[in-house]
Amino acid sequence: MAVLGGSAIWSLITAAVHGGRPEGALLAVLAVAAGHAAGRITGALLPVAAPGAAALAGIALPVVVPQLSAGPRPGAPLGHLGATAALLTLAAGAACCAAWEASAPGIRLAMRLLAAGAAVTAASLGSPTGAVACAVVLLASLAAGRVRRRGIGIAGLALAAAGVTATAWAVTAKVLPDGLAATLEGRLTAARVALWRDALRLLDQEPVLGVGPGRFGELSPAAGAAPTSDGKPHSALLQQAAEQGVIGVALLGAAFCWVLIALWRTARPTPVALTAGAALTAVAAIAAVGNALSFTAVTAGAGLLVGLATARPLPDGTDMPDISDISEMKESRRDRRAQEEPNG
Repeated sequence: MAVLGGSAIWSLITAAVHGGRPEGALLAVLAVAAGHAAGRITGALLPVAAPGAAALAGIALPVVVPQLSAGPRPGAPLGHLGATAALLTLAAGAACCAAWEASAPGIRLAMRLLAAGAAVTAASLGSPTGAVACAVVLLASLAAGRVRRRGIGIAGLALAAAGVTATAWAVTAKVLPDGLAATLEGRLTAARVALWRDALRLLDQEPVLGVGPGRFGELSPAAGAAPTSDGKPHSALLQQAAEQGVIGVALLGAAFCWVLIALWRTARPTPVALTAGAALTAVAAIAAVGNALSFTAVTAGAGLLVGLATARPLPDGTDMPDISDISEMKESRRDRRAQEEPNG
């Protein structure tokens, strides 16, 4: 609550100072909170069916709604494939979580085949990044069954996310050796790297407050020169840095750290916690080099997966009371009160 509330308040402050548009940041905070609440509730009541249904929805959404948002669609090599990859990665993570919660071998196999189907769907939609990420999540989930101390796995996920983030920053700041920098820039494309460097330049101008949420597109020469642009630098880290300064970056990092701590402390089995952590770390890596977090479906899905993996399981044998149970309890209480009242 503190991290999400701080993120919402800081976006309003930076928008007030620079005349920005905080609606997108506020919508992302709301989506994460709503998804998390839904995951905590459904994960406690339906530990297998809820993540299974979430996985099916995550696979179906990019197929049924390829555009995923009504905004402008940047052309290749940027595009909206980051959101597709992130959604399918979350779907694979949810399916693998359902597999670990299932006791029947048939259901467990079906959920893992569903996770593999997410990778196939990503490949068929032209998202090799999504296919690789889904495959990594599936393999990490299988390996998680052999991990006895989840703290080591969580620490490894934190290092992986930090490595991807540091690499993106190093490419932007031109601190890598020439050969490695040229190779990475070729993979990332010159258009993307130009957007990142505009974001870093804006951060240098306003290191504390940033230039205001939603203002990158109007202040970036690279975004203005593109024939079609969505006004974003295609990196969650650099967008936060440019628009909300170093405090915004700190809040974004705190949100991810909170996710890892929540997974470390969850009462769910270790394979479930590490599977969800692997999926969310993969999404963080995709968001570090793309615009995945600009889509409400992705932020809500991330919150949902965290909620599912951290839901408090009901005690063994506990079930939700039905109407007849409630009626019987009321009648029993009435009978006890009648017996306790004095005669006459």
